[in-house]
Amino acid sequence: MNKRASLLLTLLTLTLINSSIASESWKAELKKELPLLGHRNWIVVADSAYPLQTSPGIETITANEDQIKVIQGVLSALAKTEHVKPTIFTDAEMKFVPENAAPGVDAYRTQLKKLLAGQIQEVLPHEQIIAKLDEAGKTFKILIIKTPLTIPYTSVFFQLGCGYWNPIAEKALRDAMK
Repeated sequence: MNKRASLLLTLLTLTLINSSIASESWKAELKKELPLLGHRNWIVVADSAYPLQTSPGIETITANEDQIKVIQGVLSALAKTEHVKPTIFTDAEMKFVPENAAPGVDAYRTQLKKLLAGQIQEVLPHEQIIAKLDEAGKTFKILIIKTPLTIPYTSVFFQLGCGYWNPIAEKALRDAMK
């Protein structure tokens, strides 16, 4: 093998290793953070245009990976926990984004619908979800995982709730305390 071919092979190998490390780093960060997160914390899997927020409780990391795979990874990680259970928020606007203006949105919607089947979900206008996130970020940790997806209104918001206590049990407790 000549020097040029050897150099190209080395660069290709380093690029693949770097890409692999980048795609694994968000998983490692989520694995590290998840035991610390609890009721009222959020995880966001965001598209590429999602802004870098400045509230002190908000941490943004990148995932150089398909957004659907990242959402799947977050759901899988959350399913392995006992201490938190998510309510998943998606943007109401996504339903109205036309395929001709955002190629790939129809396939994304189909994949997301299958992926989120059986999950607790709410659909709200984007600004209402952002307002909830902004308010939570004043006091609670928010982990944003930013992906390279370039389709608008595709961010998925996971509001974490207590995994071993529910609103019915809370109401019974409050009623008993009266």
